[in-house]
Amino acid sequence: MSHEPTDPRRALREVLLELRTELPDRRQRSEYLQEVLQVWLLRRKEQRIGAYWPIKGEFDPLPSLYRWGENHPERRIGLPVKHKTAGTLSYHVWYPGCPMEEDAFGILKPKDTEQFEPQLLLVPCLGYGAGGLRVGYGGGFVARTLRARQPELVTVGLAYSVSWVPGLQALTDEAPLDAILTDEGVVWGE
Repeated sequence: MSHEPTDPRRALREVLLELRTELPDRRQRSEYLQEVLQVWLLRRKEQRIGAYWPIKGEFDPLPSLYRWGENHPERRIGLPVKHKTAGTLSYHVWYPGCPMEEDAFGILKPKDTEQFEPQLLLVPCLGYGAGGLRVGYGGGFVARTLRARQPELVTVGLAYSVSWVPGLQALTDEAPLDAILTDEGVVWGE
C-alpha cells in the first residue's frame, strides 16, 4: 500500500474510512443498496460477475449476487485472490458455503475453486466522485487488475452515498468506473 507522505489521497482515505465505519445507519443504507443492486442486475446480460469479500465496513454485495445466481446454473460469482508479487487479482468461483481461507492480507478467499474471467466487476469504493472516479485503499490491486483486463469488462463501484467526494480528481493512469451504485440509486453510468 502506498502510505508515503506524497500520497495525495492518504488523508482522504482515513477520513472516508472513519466516516463509513462510524455510520449510525449503515445497516439501513446497506439494505437500500441491496435493493438498488438487485434491481440493477435484473437488466444486465453478463453471466460472470467478480465481486469482493467485504471488509472495514464495506457494503456486502454477496446476498444480492446470491439471489442473482440462484436457479441460474450458468451464472458465476467470483471473489478475488490477490497475487502479491504481481499486484493483481484473479477471480475464483464463490457460492454460499464454499470453502474459504485467508489470503496473505487476512481477507477471506475461495479455497480451491475454479478461476474464471468476469464480464462485470463489482468494486468497493471508500469514496467516489464525478465521472465515475473511485477512491480505494491505495494498494493499487483493482487499478492494476483493470488495466490488465479486456476493455469489455464492465466496472461498477459500490458505495454509501455519504462517501461522495466533491471535486475528486483522477490520479495518473486511473480509469473511471462504468457505473457507481449507492444506497440512493445509480449515481453514475447506466
